[in-house]
Amino acid sequence: MIEAAALDLSPGAGVVLDDVEWLVERQEPHLGRVHLVGVDGERQQVSFRFLVNHPQCRPSSRTAAEGANRVRQPSSWCDVKPEKRPLMEQRFAHLMEVNCGFRSGVPYRSEPGEPRPEYDPDRTTLTERREAKAAELSALRPEEAKLLLGVAHVGARTLERWERRRRRYGIVGCADHRWLRESGGHPSISEEVREAIFAVRQETLHRSRVSGRTRENMIQRYVRETFEDEEIEVPGYHTLLRVWKEWFGPGGARQKYERSAELPAKNGHVLVTRPGQVVALDTTVLPVKVRENVFGDPVDVHLTLALDVYTHSICAFRLTLVSDSSVDVAMVLRDVMLPLPMRKEWDEDMEWPYPGLPAAVVAEFAGHKVAGLPFLKPETITSDHGSVYRNHHLVDVQEAMGCRILPARVLRPQDKSLVERVFGSIRSLLFEKLRGYKGVDVADRGADPEGDAVLTIAEMEHVIATWVVKVWQNRSLGKFAPSWDPGGDHSPNSLFAASFAQEGFDLDIPSPESYYRHLPAHHV
Repeated sequence: MIEAAALDLSPGAGVVLDDVEWLVERQEPHLGRVHLVGVDGERQQVSFRFLVNHPQCRPSSRTAAEGANRVRQPSSWCDVKPEKRPLMEQRFAHLMEVNCGFRSGVPYRSEPGEPRPEYDPDRTTLTERREAKAAELSALRPEEAKLLLGVAHVGARTLERWERRRRRYGIVGCADHRWLRESGGHPSISEEVREAIFAVRQETLHRSRVSGRTRENMIQRYVRETFEDEEIEVPGYHTLLRVWKEWFGPGGARQKYERSAELPAKNGHVLVTRPGQVVALDTTVLPVKVRENVFGDPVDVHLTLALDVYTHSICAFRLTLVSDSSVDVAMVLRDVMLPLPMRKEWDEDMEWPYPGLPAAVVAEFAGHKVAGLPFLKPETITSDHGSVYRNHHLVDVQEAMGCRILPARVLRPQDKSLVERVFGSIRSLLFEKLRGYKGVDVADRGADPEGDAVLTIAEMEHVIATWVVKVWQNRSLGKFAPSWDPGGDHSPNSLFAASFAQEGFDLDIPSPESYYRHLPAHHV
């Protein structure tokens, strides 16, 4: 299947009409037209329909080579790994049957019995066919679905996502991005230049902030001084800048935060390889109105969350009637290191489930039955720049615990995007089903969420704790599976159990006296 090259109509892109090159000056999507300017300054305006149907219209290769809005070339059939192509074809066949009733995509290549009644386009709508296909694929066992389609479960939302990518990229859009070959990299970056880049990287971490031009001069000087007997060609500024961003990130952080982030990194992202290596903290307003314990008035409470980045486990949380203080966050960190006791209403299936460490051993150390929630000692704490997280008391508590403090970069939400996604997941999976839910915006709020509130703060805490242990810890991670098994079916509990064989487990429960070490000291 040969796909036509996409026509780039962004400002500055080149378009060739009848062997004459034009540059896109601006576009007016609401009017359906594009303003073009020629090399000699001549201008003309044409419609999108004219460009699409013009037989001699193609993108300019010169502007693409110069890097105008340059991105990686579109994936093709050859970029998909050979062993994954049958899975991609199976996905494509199912999508075609949903669209037109024929797995081949065309009526004249129909198979016997096609179209089936539930996929006949003359008697069903697209939504009905998609729901029928989702029911058909959901009936498969997870092992069969994973063998045929590469995933254990396929729903209507998954089919919609595959269809959007197929319309945009063709049959290659049905393939998972992990099935594509790796990029060829930058051939102009030799081993000597690579050594120079990493040497300059280490030097600039300890120096004050410098510009990209200065880094380029430092790389060229390193190559000349280190390999003076060899003639080594150093790439230009734009190539070095692009490589620097790919290897070390955009570099928008302040220097002191760059130096504090001395964790293993790849492509600018921290590589987390074990539980407890990074624990993310964040606070948000609970999107559910609850009743105050004393007078029963509807109030807003704040939810503080501690999330283990490796296993995606919600290790601890706390509800506060007013905005959280440093003491509340310190107690959340203490709860991260303590095993969660079993409650009277909880079933036996919510007890400590990890096969690497028997529940009886943990109960003997803790002095009580332990629920199925990981407890660990954090190595690195990452949070935003809220005043509660920069408080001197909380910093002293983290240093007393032996943790490193790794604040997220200012205006860089991707540094703790995982905990932000968890807040959104909890809202859609739990909070939206409770009475008193306020929604995410005032315009989306119900008529009387205060009157709908029925749960007290204590009852809400019990509901969240039960849901975390029973549902969240056993929920499939899907596409957020670990790098060592991207296609596997993992949950927070399974990842924590797998870490026992990989890294072991330090059964270290803090003493009761640690409670006083987390309280602020006032000298009288």
